[in-house]
Amino acid sequence: MNHTLFDKTITCPYCWESFSIFIEPSLELGECYVEDCYVCCRPMEIYIASKDDDLIEIRIQRIEGNAF
Repeated sequence: MNHTLFDKTITCPYCWESFSIFIEPSLELGECYVEDCYVCCRPMEIYIASKDDDLIEIRIQRIEGNAF
């Protein structure tokens, strides 16, 4: 498996602005973390999983219960 960082454009589920994040496709089981949108600063949950170097799954969703 390749451990090189690469960038992926994602869209914020709040303000719908697009921006890039850097991903290291090293986790076959997946990783979930919270990151703030670079534009509106609201927190979003990002899930990343890779099966191999060519297939990467990325899911982005709002964090429920937020006061925004």
